[in-house]
Amino acid sequence: MKLNESNILITGGASGLGKTMAMHLQGVAANVIVADRNAEGLAALQQECPGIKCYHADLTDYAAVQEMVGKIFAEFGKLNVLVNNAGIIHSEPLINILQRPDTKHSLENWQKTIDVNLNAVFYVTVNVAEQMVKTRSKGVIINISSISSYGNMGQSAYSATKAALNALTVTWSKELGMFGIRCAAIAPGFIDTPSTRAALTEAKIKSYEQATPIRRMGTTAELLHGIVFIIENDFYNGTIMDLNGGLSL
Repeated sequence: MKLNESNILITGGASGLGKTMAMHLQGVAANVIVADRNAEGLAALQQECPGIKCYHADLTDYAAVQEMVGKIFAEFGKLNVLVNNAGIIHSEPLINILQRPDTKHSLENWQKTIDVNLNAVFYVTVNVAEQMVKTRSKGVIINISSISSYGNMGQSAYSATKAALNALTVTWSKELGMFGIRCAAIAPGFIDTPSTRAALTEAKIKSYEQATPIRRMGTTAELLHGIVFIIENDFYNGTIMDLNGGLSL
């Protein structure tokens, strides 16, 4: 698929990796569209990059997502690429004996992580896929997974959502292929972003760097290169691209 002929929707594009992705693809893709619930971040992005179309919506609200997707297709006619990037990193052990009075994993944090990292992906994808089929828009859905999808100590909720995304990637690739819609995922290791540094202690980051054969975290440029590869390679389907520098958790 040619980038310069593609309309691309990036969720969670008001900050972090999503913003970097949107700014990188602007001017390369036909149209770059960003959806986020961060109104302040969207306003800043719009000011920096007037060519990027921004939609404000809570992606964990099904009705809001349905309305937003309808507006996007009404304005642009079609979508060729959906990047399910919106998500949160959450670290919390199942049982923490030092946590009082309740040593169990927080139910509120579990539900929030599932809602943002999994439910929102389903809400966006089911509505976008429906419109892609109706408008006969061929393209690709890319899910941003994680090395934690294979199971990472202290990340029950986060690992569960990313493992689920991997399963959905394979499932959707089988269901949507007949319509000319591919589905793939990219599972980064530890990428040097503000969200990674906010979620992990400096000691933890150093330990992961030492455990990675090339002794460093990945860069956003390297991750973007993987995403562009998935978009442009029309035979890449139903596969999770592990981009982790050789790290095994």
